[in-house]
Amino acid sequence: MAPQRVPRRRTVRRLRATPAVAATGILVTGLLSLPAEARETPGPAPLGSVAGTAGDARYEPGACPRTPEPIAALDGARCGTLTVPENRAKPGSRTIKLGVAIVPAASAAPAADPIVWLAGGPGDDAVGEAKMAIDGGLNRDRDVIFMSQRGTYSADPALTCPNIDEFNARATGLVYDAPSSERLHVEATKVCRDRLAALGADLGAYNDIESSADLADLRTALGLAQWNVFGISYGTQLALVYMRLHPEGVRSVGIDGILPPSTAGSVLTWSAAKQGFDGLFKACADQPACKRRYPNLPATFERLVRDLEAKPVTTTVTLPDSHKQVKVVLDGGALVNWMTSATHVAPQVPRALDELAHGKPQRIAEQWAVAKYSPQAMGRTSHGLVYGVFCSEWTPYETQAEAVRGGRQAFPAFPASVQAQAPQLTFLRPDCDVWKVPAAPRSIRDVTKSDIPTLAISGSFDAQTGAANGPYVARTLSRATVVTVPYEPHVVFATSKCARTITLSFFADPSAADTACLKGLKPPAFETGP
Repeated sequence: MAPQRVPRRRTVRRLRATPAVAATGILVTGLLSLPAEARETPGPAPLGSVAGTAGDARYEPGACPRTPEPIAALDGARCGTLTVPENRAKPGSRTIKLGVAIVPAASAAPAADPIVWLAGGPGDDAVGEAKMAIDGGLNRDRDVIFMSQRGTYSADPALTCPNIDEFNARATGLVYDAPSSERLHVEATKVCRDRLAALGADLGAYNDIESSADLADLRTALGLAQWNVFGISYGTQLALVYMRLHPEGVRSVGIDGILPPSTAGSVLTWSAAKQGFDGLFKACADQPACKRRYPNLPATFERLVRDLEAKPVTTTVTLPDSHKQVKVVLDGGALVNWMTSATHVAPQVPRALDELAHGKPQRIAEQWAVAKYSPQAMGRTSHGLVYGVFCSEWTPYETQAEAVRGGRQAFPAFPASVQAQAPQLTFLRPDCDVWKVPAAPRSIRDVTKSDIPTLAISGSFDAQTGAANGPYVARTLSRATVVTVPYEPHVVFATSKCARTITLSFFADPSAADTACLKGLKPPAFETGP
């Protein structure tokens, strides 16, 4: 589950060919002319600058992975490609290429064990998230490795499907959970599937088992005795699978916005939505001004879901990039899914709901449509990986009845049509029916039992994966540190200075994460309006 994009900080610059650099070249030439006994012993080659192998996988230094737009955080990165079998279970499988970018540590004396970043999604590209990681200072003491997960934007092949992204944008003008919308949704999924299969992709090979093996091969091919792992959102699911299947060489693991492989699915997303919504509503009720202006906000929200599902509201919004006007339909299902992401702009939520209740849908409609029509939402998500994970690891091990029961338990007052489609996973089961990949081994749902030091960090407003998953995964992680950052949404590393402080202190000493900053955190000042 991908995090919201938010503004972030800090870059590493590429060294330019200045006179000083040229002089350095002359000095090296002079040094090489000295007798052997007078020369210094050269240090180890920089990480990622030397080719290496791991079984059938091979790493080669080379050009940096492609990105949709330049990422300053990658200036000065050491790059290359990891070539791996597409399907390790099939002898003679074709190979695929995964882009690798290594951002050097900011420290002059970095630690020897780098951090590998696992992206959200599924379907997001780790290389594209370099700005988030480096702006957050993750490379303060260590090199940070970004590898494009198989199928993602900077991998070859990239299993992206712009037709699905374009449909998701147009769907903001349709009734969210109508049968006609389902037919169009599944049709777009099938077009994507058929195109990727025609290109020769083995769609059953894009899953956490193969991606975990890719990570293990990368560590070996880079010649690393140890590294650290940091996963966000869906990347936490991959991290937990990886540390269970390939624990060797893992010094520590950080997981932020936690998605346990053993429970991932519709029931989890319903529970997460309930946790995040309740956290935000409680924070409003705890502030006298917010409580006075918006009394009983949970009841208002539930009433809006029921009313809109019975009678959707239609409006138009103007897109900021193109100035094009588009139709937006808000029904109960659309409102629930907007709310799941709106915890990232928590101070606005009470006022936005109140405006909607008083016949002013514009704020919510704009946020709902602009996110879907954004250039960042077009052609970047690997739907081949999305459905490769969902349809092999999630839907085979959760029945439709269980999914619906999860909706009823979390929100018993919602209409049945809303309860039928879990937030973030609309029409998932019929999509998987046309995706046609085999179920992963049942062991993919095993809990991860490990003594690897693990930081399990969440936000109390997280409506996408839910803060309760931190304590849940920690039950079987004997050296886990569980942290919930109050008043923060999904993926706290992206939004909270305190979360970044805790994360960096954990990687510095996995037995002593510094959580002192939690004591000074204050709730957001909610907008109250006129």
